[in-house]
Amino acid sequence: MPVFLLNDQLVFPPPELATEDGLIAVGGDASPERLVLAYSQGIFPWPARGMPLLWFSPDPRFVLDPADLHVSRSLRKTLRRATYEVRVDTVFDAVIEACARVPRPSQDGTWITDQLLEGYRNLHALGYAHSVEAWRDGELVGGLYGVSLGAAFFGESMFADARDASKVAFVALFGQLVDWGFSLMDCQVHTDHLASLGAHEIPRERFLSRLRQALQAETRRGTWTFDLSPEEALARLDRTGSAGT
Repeated sequence: MPVFLLNDQLVFPPPELATEDGLIAVGGDASPERLVLAYSQGIFPWPARGMPLLWFSPDPRFVLDPADLHVSRSLRKTLRRATYEVRVDTVFDAVIEACARVPRPSQDGTWITDQLLEGYRNLHALGYAHSVEAWRDGELVGGLYGVSLGAAFFGESMFADARDASKVAFVALFGQLVDWGFSLMDCQVHTDHLASLGAHEIPRERFLSRLRQALQAETRRGTWTFDLSPEEALARLDRTGSAGT
């Protein structure tokens, strides 16, 4: 399959034309308009330092469905003890900078380049990108960020400086998304961390079909505020038949 070279035009080739490893295009920029277009087509950036921006749409795709979420007994105890305070969209820059220090699987160093830092900061300012943060004693100790379009949430990166901190943030987010009626949690590519929570692979064709359906919903733009506490989010997931031990 050919790899497409992007220019100033806001356009991507069909994701079905990606190479075997998921690479679909090279070049372009990380403007908010291009990022939103990419995610809406099931494409995401995954650059390497010293190279033009790379865009991927892998097959299979790694997703997490509510019915498959696994919350261990130890994580349940952490949630019920309120070990961490969960906040949303209060320190987006700090979260993405902390995530930038975490190496991406099978890649040397960070994948979050300066270009992408700026791109996601702009998406956050426009209300499309969000951070979920775990705090302990007034200190940020874990969290994640991602992009929201329609009823889909595209998880980008997580970090934890304390045990289970990012997992608490993730459960709080996932329970709230289910309560809001979100239907798709995209985890992009396999990681052991997310696999331990129940994420699994599906064919790209099925992912794209689910994405098209999710994008029919209105995007929840702006600064988020959660209606549920982390413990309430877990209870919400339990009521859907997920979050099994």
